[in-house]
Amino acid sequence: MTAPVFVVEHFEADRGGPYVLDGPEGRHAVSVKRLRAGEDVVLTDGAGRWAHCVVLDTEGKDRLVVRMDPVTEEPEESPRITVVQALPKGDRGELAVETMTETGVDAIVPWAAARCITQWKGERGLKALAKWRATAREAGKQSRRVRFPEVADAASTKQVAALLAGADFAAVLHEEGSAPLATAELPANGHIVLVVGPEGGVSPDELAAFAEAGAKPYRLGRSVLRTSTAGTAATALLLGRTGRWS
Repeated sequence: MTAPVFVVEHFEADRGGPYVLDGPEGRHAVSVKRLRAGEDVVLTDGAGRWAHCVVLDTEGKDRLVVRMDPVTEEPEESPRITVVQALPKGDRGELAVETMTETGVDAIVPWAAARCITQWKGERGLKALAKWRATAREAGKQSRRVRFPEVADAASTKQVAALLAGADFAAVLHEEGSAPLATAELPANGHIVLVVGPEGGVSPDELAAFAEAGAKPYRLGRSVLRTSTAGTAATALLLGRTGRWS
């Protein structure tokens, strides 16, 4: 079992030596995980900076005292993989974020597609976005990542098209007459952007806008996956094919 991961807001450059983890993360380490002297932990800012630590002691119910090794930085993965995720119904959005994070996606862009039943508006939209970001953070910790995926603000179709236009490989998951993603020619480096549509599918107007931006339609396989699982399956396929899982 690898060492549990806890998030800190800031690291001082090249810091090592004693460190106190407090607040909600310290409480979780002491009162929930019940860590004790001699156990290993990893502290990270979630943006690639991390340090291996050994527990020295606990103080009260929410302070973990550790000896911290010097802080190091994990380089960004290449090619970078971004999934544009149409808004699913209910809590399936958090499920999609959780499993894509555990799989290894680098960025997630919520998309208000034309055929989405769920729409993020006003305060409700801000709360939903906050849930997606909190889910990515917790799933990043659970999967022992030190660089958590970025969850962008919700994007319009026009904004998604602009993102696709700047990608080194741009794809839309679409079953009708599409080539298999498993045989697509992928870049060794750069940026891969993949669009996952809503349960009702990507509309003709959206497909046309994405095609104009340089994105081609691809299918995953013979079965039809739900929007909340398609992004995870596609991410796993891309990670394997690009060598990031080797």
